Amino acid sequence: MTVLYLFYEASVNRTYWVSLISFHFTTFVKPPAVLHKFFPLDKNYLLEEAQLSLQDKLLYFLFDRVKEAYELQRNPLGLKDSFTLKIQNYKLLNLQPLEVFYKNLAGVYRYKWGDSQLEFVWDGRDHSEKYQEEWDAFFKKSIALFCNEELFVQAVLDVTVFFPTHQDEKQLVLAESRMNTFMLQHFGVKIHKEKGLVKLKVA
Repeated sequence: MTVLYLFYEASVNRTYWVSLISFHFTTFVKPPAVLHKFFPLDKNYLLEEAQLSLQDKLLYFLFDRVKEAYELQRNPLGLKDSFTLKIQNYKLLNLQPLEVFYKNLAGVYRYKWGDSQLEFVWDGRDHSEKYQEEWDAFFKKSIALFCNEELFVQAVLDVTVFFPTHQDEKQLVLAESRMNTFMLQHFGVKIHKEKGLVKLKVA
């Protein structure tokens, strides 16, 4: 299944469903030729590069934490039934079903905390190192909170261990949607069709 992402493109006043485009960054932080963003001021290219460089590592971390959370929530007695053994023995080889969630969470982080202006770093690190460390800590803290919710844990298991067959692709989409909706609501934002990421209005 080809997974598409919703990005906001500031150069044209409408949204696009586009595939993620890989690009490289120069020493002078030259923007890519085709820029797709989650919101109009989404211009911190170094931060996004740092986030993408940690994607696989952090998705494996996510899956390991979800398996631990399942054991605590649903199997505190440590029973070895077939359902539990399937989860315990599952080796995550396909990260694709988790990538939309990762990129959406990365976009939310840039929206709420990713200043587009580079700041001076006084401790000897370069900006990439600083961004990697801060994003790594934020991601792990967020996943620890999310894993307290059974809805999130089950959604992750549904798109990995219990990955639906091609005939049940709708179930996969629904599980991905549960993960992303949970995350967006947690941070009080939503993806607007024309504006990209915006704050949720409180009734």
